Amino acid sequence: MHATDKAKPLGFWMCTALIVGNMIGMGIFMLPAALAPFGKNAFAGWAITVIGCLFIAHVFARLARAMPDEDGPYGYCRRAFGNGVAFFTMWCYWVSIWVTNAALAIGIVGYLATLVPALSAHPALPPLAAMGIIWFFVLVSLRGALASGRVQLVSAALKLLPMSAIVLLGAWIFGADSAAYTAHLPPTPFTLDGTAAAGTIALFAMLGVECASLPATKVHEPERTIPHATIAGTLVAAAVYVLVCTIPMLLLPQAELAASSAPFVDLFRRYWDGGSGHWLATAVIFSGLGALNGWTMLAGEVTASMARHGIFPSMLKAPNRHGAPAWSLLLVGALASVMIAMNYSRSTAEAFTFLTLVVTAASMPLYLVGGAAVFRLHRRGVLARGAALSLSAVMSCVFSLWAFYGMGKEAFWWGMALGAVSLPVFWLVRWRQKGQQAAGNTPPAAAPQ
Repeated sequence: MHATDKAKPLGFWMCTALIVGNMIGMGIFMLPAALAPFGKNAFAGWAITVIGCLFIAHVFARLARAMPDEDGPYGYCRRAFGNGVAFFTMWCYWVSIWVTNAALAIGIVGYLATLVPALSAHPALPPLAAMGIIWFFVLVSLRGALASGRVQLVSAALKLLPMSAIVLLGAWIFGADSAAYTAHLPPTPFTLDGTAAAGTIALFAMLGVECASLPATKVHEPERTIPHATIAGTLVAAAVYVLVCTIPMLLLPQAELAASSAPFVDLFRRYWDGGSGHWLATAVIFSGLGALNGWTMLAGEVTASMARHGIFPSMLKAPNRHGAPAWSLLLVGALASVMIAMNYSRSTAEAFTFLTLVVTAASMPLYLVGGAAVFRLHRRGVLARGAALSLSAVMSCVFSLWAFYGMGKEAFWWGMALGAVSLPVFWLVRWRQKGQQAAGNTPPAAAPQ
């Protein structure tokens, strides 16, 4: 391996695995039940969400190709709108990442308790186990991007195996009985509100199309690798999600599926083997662990990126001997642990649902601003004009606004609250950096604009 490869160890396959691994996490195992009340609207919602995410993936792929030296979305937003908008956008996104880590750890422990009942013996054990999982992957990420990338390759392969089993089960049932296609079609009619709500639920599962661009400084040949991995990873994740989620929605009655706490376990019990629950729980755990590994690495990279732009303290950008942003990883591990402790007064399901709502709301400003950035960068000559990219940018903005409509008032206000928290922080940073400029300690270019 050449010296440049050691500095930038993430290639096409690792970046693709990062996207697939982060997008396919815990949500896929709960989505069929969550979407079941919407009936046929779920299929329309899925279609809109997949198409919208492909437009977003195209936008971020082209931004990465045009600005390979920028360290991910913060750089794209800053080039287009300045540090103020970039700070607001990435603050919300930064919060969404470490909240995602907390949600994933809670979900993993929920399934782990079905295999290790002793975890439920005392109320303190589940949160401690979730925090232990968080810190295990902090330690993995402290070993550097190459170590995290290798774990991601293995975990992505492992999680696709049970997904393949679900698809094969569905193909076998549909092939053996042609009437199975229509036996349990949901009676709920199509409505605009129903489609929007179902699409927003599906959107949580598709969050992560931008993942390959986040550790841009660690990617080999980012101008080629990131665009290719972004499109490939999004297509793979979308295909897996649609296939895997459609099967139980067609094979289980709508009311039964909506009431299920483990829809795939119920599917296998009905059509295959009643003792398959433990096998499936293991698959869920592997899937969640793979996603948590990827999001932990990205949480550290986003934190370090904000420190490199002068928003967070400079110590957070300092790499350890493995090239990992050690203090950033320790910070996001601590924040995720606090979030876990705060939410274990709720049930596991309630905590997971609440946190996923926060994550979805906090992620949307990045997609909206990313689409809008294309037009600003067109005018500045940074991006070449093209009908396909302009269409993707418009549709990314429309899709983001549609998602805000679909997620309802509660999620919208959570998003606004997260953004509001960023404002005093930004003003404090700006005041501090102006003081440093006056003292001659900080170059003017580093200050927020």
